[in-house]
This record gives sequence, structure tokens and C-alpha cells, in this order.
Amino acid sequence: MPRTIEAKPPPATRKRDPFLDLVRAGAILLVVGQHWLMPVLDFHNGQLATGNALSTPGWWLFTWVSQVMPLVFFAGGAANFISLRAQHSRNGTTAEWLANRLHRLLLPVLALIAVWVPLPPLLAALGVPVQPLDIAGGIAAQLLWFLVVYLGTVLITPLAVRAHERFGLAVPGVLALASVLVDVARFDGVPLVGYANAVFVWFAVHQLGFHYVDGFLRTASRARAAGLLVGGYAMTAALVAVGPYPASMVGMPDAPVSNMSPPTACLLAVTCGQIGLMLLLRPLLLRLVRRPALGTALSWIGSRSMTVYLWHMPALIAVAGLAVLGFGYATPEPGSAPWFAVAPLWLGVLGLTLAGLVRLFGGLEAVAKAPRSVPPRTQLVIGGLLAAAGLLGLAAGGFGAPTQPGVLALLEASPLLPSAAVLLGFVLVSQRFRPAIQWTAQTRRQVV
Repeated sequence: MPRTIEAKPPPATRKRDPFLDLVRAGAILLVVGQHWLMPVLDFHNGQLATGNALSTPGWWLFTWVSQVMPLVFFAGGAANFISLRAQHSRNGTTAEWLANRLHRLLLPVLALIAVWVPLPPLLAALGVPVQPLDIAGGIAAQLLWFLVVYLGTVLITPLAVRAHERFGLAVPGVLALASVLVDVARFDGVPLVGYANAVFVWFAVHQLGFHYVDGFLRTASRARAAGLLVGGYAMTAALVAVGPYPASMVGMPDAPVSNMSPPTACLLAVTCGQIGLMLLLRPLLLRLVRRPALGTALSWIGSRSMTVYLWHMPALIAVAGLAVLGFGYATPEPGSAPWFAVAPLWLGVLGLTLAGLVRLFGGLEAVAKAPRSVPPRTQLVIGGLLAAAGLLGLAAGGFGAPTQPGVLALLEASPLLPSAAVLLGFVLVSQRFRPAIQWTAQTRRQVV
């Protein structure tokens, strides 16, 4: 039987949900802050040593809250559901919605690629050591994994909405079960199977965002929200205690297993806990968001969130490169008094650097609009998949330092081929291509 959605104003007729805006903006800012505080850096004898502050004993517990990628996908799913329904309510087409979403996601990435493809060869030619450049190029591209998966959720949203309306909670339930089966095979030694959970885990979280929009989660009682909070984190604790899931929800250096790369079903338990916490805080957050200053800030971040995400690691690379390689700075012992004393200054300098980068590149995202001539849906899907494949190649290979001298560095295949795939994918989602020959009866007679 088709699922009956609660009799409330349909998503298409409602304005933007300030709670979702606040969750998404807060999650992005928390991702940025965590990434900026995690590195433990030291440069000696031409080699950059890196560590992770979250490997400090006991700090893994912070990751149960600070690993907010589940909230990003949850809010993204809700936003996609609302905007697709709004598009249909205006008699717009799914192709128009896809074109707008894909165009806005990919345009800011092109700026990052344009800067980072030539940058490592240029810096190497200026005498920057290759090993730190390799690390920097890998870090700058590594976070593109998020876009790979998110592009997939955007492409699947029209079908996912239909499945939601017909099967309801059974959809994320089946995806969660699939993620458990993948984990069983992964921990049983089946190679590469764990990466299937990049689909099952994150698509399940994205699907839960639909249940916020239709009211099941948005109107949840405090008891239901508390049940999600307690049940989610209790399940997380049980999975960690029994194993083989690690306690940290972010990847740790030299750890045999990571909950993030690839994702595990344990993240779904964390997702339930985080959603429950946010729902409990929802009344307070809605009161906060009514303040004009916060509303203005949310609007600014919302129109530049992808730019903030893409450029926060280059900001870290620039500041850390200058401080560590240029001035011999070494990160104090995490958790020590010097570490806490330096952290505000560190975050302040990084924030100013990121603000400059967002000012420089943020306009691309803020003004990104769907193409005037909307491509056919099939072309949009092909373009989106091609761009996702290119981004996956960049995330895996990075913008590495060149192994060839001079001009040969630019001819290396590492970032160029996947970058070309991203560019071609963007062209396909931005331009409607008409056949050179209209295949009519007259044309067939001429061919014969």
C-alpha cells in the first residue's frame, strides 16, 4: 500500500526550513573546525611528519558528535526533497531541477581544479620539497569524496522520492540492512566490498531527510527524539564494544579499521543519535535563528557552503605551509596548555585566510544558475556520472607533486585525466547538444 504522508502543507508550498539551514551550516562549520584542529605537524630534514590530534587517548568520544557528515547528508536529503517538490509545484521538470542542482555543485569545483592542477608543478619548480607537496595535493583533493557521493544522491533523488512515497521507512531500512551485510563481508576478508557502503550508508542517511520533511521526524515528540538519541548512541556503544568497529568515527593514522573510509554501518547508529539530539534542540535552535544577525549569517553561508567546504583545506595548507616550512612551527602536544593557548590564534588566522578565498571564489556558487537550454535528463545523468567519476579519480590520486621535471610535469596523467572528466561532465550538464543531423524520412532517403 502507498504510504500516506501527514496532512500538512506540502513541502512544495513551504518556505525554506530555518532548522535545516542551521543544521547544514553548523555541520559545515564543525567539519571545518575539526579539520583545522586535527593536524599535528612537524618539518625536519625535508620531511613533513603528520599526526592526528584526535588520536589523543579519550578524544575519540568527541567524534561521536563532531563527525557530522551524517547531518550534512540528512539535511541535504531534506533540502533535495523540498526543492524537487517545489520545482514540480511550479510545473517545472525534473530535468530542470537536475540541471540546476548539478550546475551549482560542479561550478565551484572547476575553480579548485583550475588552481590545483598547475600549483604543485609550479611550487616544485620554485624549490618546495616534493614530499610536503604530495601531502598537500592529497589533502586538497581527498575531501572531494563527499561530492562524489552527494552527486549520486542528487541523481537518484527523483527515484528515491518515489520509493519514499510508496515504501516509507522500508527504504532506509533496506539500505541499512545492506550496509550490515557489506560489513559482514568486509570483515570476513572480502576485498573492496566495503566501499559499497559509500552508497548504502550515505543514501540511507539522505533518505532519512525525506522523513523530516514529511513530518515523521519534524514533528517528533520529545520522547521520540530522546529515544533516537539514546537508542542511536547506545547502539554505537554496543557496536564499538563488541567490535570490530573502532571507537573513533574519523579515520585514525595506522588504524587497521576506519568507520569512514569506507563507511560502516556503525555510522548509521551515530546518525540516529545525532538526529535525535538535533530534534531535541530544535525548539531552541528555531528561537536562535529568528535573530536577524544569525539569519543573515545563515543566508550568506548557505549560498557559499560548497565553496567553504572546498577551500577550507587549501586555507589550512597555505597557513600550515608558511608556518611549518617557512618558520619552523611545530604543533604543540595535543591537549597540552600550549596547544590550547595556540588554538584560538591558529583558528583565527585560518578563518581570515578562508574568508579571503571565499571572497575570491564564492561568487561562482552564489550566482550559479541552471542553463537556459536545459539538457535532456539522460544527458544530465551521463554528465553527472562522468563528473563523479572524475572527482573520484581526484580524491583517490590527489593533486600530487610531479615526478617529471619542467613542462613534463603538466603532462602527467594523475590529475589531468580526472579533471578533464569533471570538465566534460560539467559541459554536459550545462549545455543542450542538438544532433547535427535531424533523422527524418527525407534524410533516410538521401542516405539511401
